[in-house]
Amino acid sequence: MSIKIGDRVPDGTLAEYVEVASEGCAIGPNNFQVSDLVKGKTIAVFAVPGAFTPTCSEKHLPGFLELADKLKAKGVDEIWCVSVNDPFVMGAWGRERGVQGRVRMLADGSAEWTKKLGMELDLTARGLGIRSRRYSALLQDGVVKQFNAEQGGDLTVSDAGTLLGQL
Repeated sequence: MSIKIGDRVPDGTLAEYVEVASEGCAIGPNNFQVSDLVKGKTIAVFAVPGAFTPTCSEKHLPGFLELADKLKAKGVDEIWCVSVNDPFVMGAWGRERGVQGRVRMLADGSAEWTKKLGMELDLTARGLGIRSRRYSALLQDGVVKQFNAEQGGDLTVSDAGTLLGQL
């Protein structure tokens, strides 16, 4: 059973490759608790099956980068891109795509949080292991206010424009 509107997102650990050290965050992979990250914030989150994959790199992530300012103007505090990849891959993908702090590139390396959400996708037969289904969501203080899950490999409802229209 997957998460739905009205549910509180489960706690879990997501990792982010931090490029510039700050108070409390060293350069390199840093682990964050979802429960801490969502407190008091409105977050637009979208999940992709994999970093550097065609639809994810050419359409899904670029759409959120393009509309980042509009999403934030509508009250979104942070935009998260979550993928079942390691934080080194997510950091490299973010650098390559020029996210520059507009989108947090968060790794769910072992798919633990993705499984808690009920959004895992088994691509083992294709040599890709367990991944995340493609979706977008709006979280307010950890509660799901909008949820858009794709069927199959489509990108028709989890895009940035759809989420922006729901704000």
